Amino acid sequence: MNIFRTKNVSLDKTEMHRHLKLWDLILLGIGAMVGTGVFTITGTAAASLAGPALVISIVISALCVGLSALFFAEFASRIPATGGAYSYLYAILGELPAWLAGWLTMMEFMTAISGVASGWAAYFKGLLLQYGISLPQALNGTFNPQEGTFVDLLPILVLLCVTSLVLLNAKAVLRFNSLLVILKFSALALFVLVGIWHIKLDNWSDFAPYGFGQIYGSSTGIMAGASLMFFGFLGFESISMAVDEVKKPQKNIPRGIVLSLLIVTMLYALVTLVLTGIVHYSHLNVDDAVAYSLRSIGISWAANYVSLVAILTLITVCISMTYALSRMIYSLARDGLLPATFKKLTKTSKIPKNATILTGLSSAIAAGIFPLASIAAFLNICTLAYLIMLPYGLIKLRKEKGMPGKGEFKTPLVPLLPILSIVICLSFMLQYNAETWLAFFIALLVACFIYFTYGYKHSSLEVIDTSLDKE
Repeated sequence: MNIFRTKNVSLDKTEMHRHLKLWDLILLGIGAMVGTGVFTITGTAAASLAGPALVISIVISALCVGLSALFFAEFASRIPATGGAYSYLYAILGELPAWLAGWLTMMEFMTAISGVASGWAAYFKGLLLQYGISLPQALNGTFNPQEGTFVDLLPILVLLCVTSLVLLNAKAVLRFNSLLVILKFSALALFVLVGIWHIKLDNWSDFAPYGFGQIYGSSTGIMAGASLMFFGFLGFESISMAVDEVKKPQKNIPRGIVLSLLIVTMLYALVTLVLTGIVHYSHLNVDDAVAYSLRSIGISWAANYVSLVAILTLITVCISMTYALSRMIYSLARDGLLPATFKKLTKTSKIPKNATILTGLSSAIAAGIFPLASIAAFLNICTLAYLIMLPYGLIKLRKEKGMPGKGEFKTPLVPLLPILSIVICLSFMLQYNAETWLAFFIALLVACFIYFTYGYKHSSLEVIDTSLDKE
């Protein structure tokens, strides 16, 4: 049994339509990243973890994610295959590590989609309450019989709608997603332009009230804020999963990853500075921090616009990640590690139909039953785990394949930056408690069970080996 067998995953030909340009990729990445991270988490993190120094936390998180983005960019230019980290590691580290990376990516995106849908539902419920409208108690919260709640209906409904949209036409959906991303930018730009004139420097006087914190196991401080804000950057890797549908993927994928990350980092930093400058950090522990800060200075019209846009555009994160996760499942099925039904494409639009349906249903169930607090840390630790595998893979890629060729993206300072990335990711992972680690190990055990009972036997490599033996 060879669980570390590798394969050539580069795809010169694809069954999908190559229609995505650089601008489409940038908007896809921004759409996946900019959501709950800027509209809700910034306020909570500033109030309870880092204060105004949260801007430093954002920079630390961005550096961590930025290192991973560099690795993604080089892999994407040298191994242009759909599936992201899964495909890259398949070519370098072998089948089992690749499967684990693919499984962890699925966990990341599924829980992220669920979390964003829950955040959207919270905004929408708040809007409905202003008009005296509320759902029955049993359908108005995640499973908690003691509180009289059994299922949160609204996030389920929104995810079913998103799934239907993604099934219609990939090109049309991404155009719609792009429009919503632009609308989202208009709201945040309005916040910065209006709020910058109401900044009180005194609100920054106690810039780092919780200190720097600890590298490992910190509950408050800048490092704890960085660990939480890491959530706000998740989704940048969705760009690499669309490689089958990208024009000139070797050039446009790296550019899309790097540019979208730079834009989001600057946006998060600006919003955080203005937010903590308008309102003292101690008052920002609210779900709608951006809108709340505008209301606190009497600019209700701008606050209402931000709230409305937040309700509308949180859907972009669901669209971007549903799009990416369905392509992830398609890649796994195409390689035989998941049932073949998930690699079936629609005849006209070439969309992985069953993979998209699985994405929507699993995310909807998770959003309807499990509270966001219980899955957020799990999401982060799964992501950090496969991001540790990626820099190791890059070091091995350089060792086996040499330096990038002409026209290919080159990560600087290898192996120094990959080693630094591994250390940073480990420090973030060690911020989480024992319950999160237990859930993580259970997820790994489930992944191993699926691989050894189904994946290994049905792998496309196993099929090839068997056919050769018969000959």
